[in-house]
Amino acid sequence: MSEAVASPLASSTALSLVPKAVGVQSMKDFKSDQEVRWCPGCGDYAILAAVQSFMPELGLARENVVFVSGIGCSSRFPYYMNTYGMHSIHGRAPAIATGLAASRRDLSVWVVTGDGDALSIGGNHLIHALRRNVNLKILLFNNRIYGLTKGQYSPTSEVGKITKSTPMGSLDAPFNPLSLAIGAEASFVARTIDSDRKHLQSVLRAAAAHEGTALVEIYQNCNIFNDGAFDVLKDKSTAESALIRLEHGAPIRFGPEGAARGVVRDPRTGDLAVVDVTPENEADLLVHDAHSPSPTHAFALSRLTDGTAFGAGAATPMGVFRDVARPVYETDMAEQLESAVTRQGQGDLAKLLAGNDTWTVVG
Repeated sequence: MSEAVASPLASSTALSLVPKAVGVQSMKDFKSDQEVRWCPGCGDYAILAAVQSFMPELGLARENVVFVSGIGCSSRFPYYMNTYGMHSIHGRAPAIATGLAASRRDLSVWVVTGDGDALSIGGNHLIHALRRNVNLKILLFNNRIYGLTKGQYSPTSEVGKITKSTPMGSLDAPFNPLSLAIGAEASFVARTIDSDRKHLQSVLRAAAAHEGTALVEIYQNCNIFNDGAFDVLKDKSTAESALIRLEHGAPIRFGPEGAARGVVRDPRTGDLAVVDVTPENEADLLVHDAHSPSPTHAFALSRLTDGTAFGAGAATPMGVFRDVARPVYETDMAEQLESAVTRQGQGDLAKLLAGNDTWTVVG
């Protein structure tokens, strides 16, 4: 185990530890000895390789890194990382990770979850982790299907999706994970895709640097039960016209022929729209501001992709939508506990449990 320095609160639940620096590490250091068991061709392999090769950049000892997962194909992730980890229960990974992050502030805590695990049974835990701004990095693998249980529709499946559980087509309107996160006051929201390792790692880098909860949606291909769901974003013949790469401080434009398409705001409705860029409208192009205190800009961008199947003319933003500073939950909690100890001294749990409202039952 790495050496750590305890704060004056070491005897309380609010540990504040500084991990010991480590030497040079490599991707190999973060690979476990477990056989990776996903279907051949699964997008999870690419995400795993990207994360393993990125981890050395954190400069942390492996024992100061923890991966917590729920249930699903993606939730096998902790087995394959040579760090501490926990394969927990369905939907509860954010709750378990919250307790860990709040009590062990020396740890870099990552949550790995899927669209079913996070947005169905785990939806409540996810939104409250986001609003509290716990120092977690949440990787939400979105393949728009339940893969582990063999192909039922998920909370992100498009309307009309035909699966084993919806043979006549799904009637449910899908969640847009990024819109949901922004509505829950998330301080960092981003999207990337499994097949673009460079972009994926750049987003991971930004998420790791963020203080507070960082939600990263990763489009991930399930080649068995929902193959080709994101082909329009991966095929070179269509990607240029369908994929918007967000860059803070830059006008939002994309497409072939020198970025011939762009994003503007409709002055009548306030909604965003994709237009062909002309000399007349070029000055109207929206400039991306990931650090805007208001969530309005990021939310409007998240609505450019409405969560349904990609159709002709669709445009999907990728990158960091929002990255703003907010008070971090466990930091505020530690300060509150320290203040209480300073004012009142160490608490007496037995006295608290047997307080004035305790009754004695006699025969």
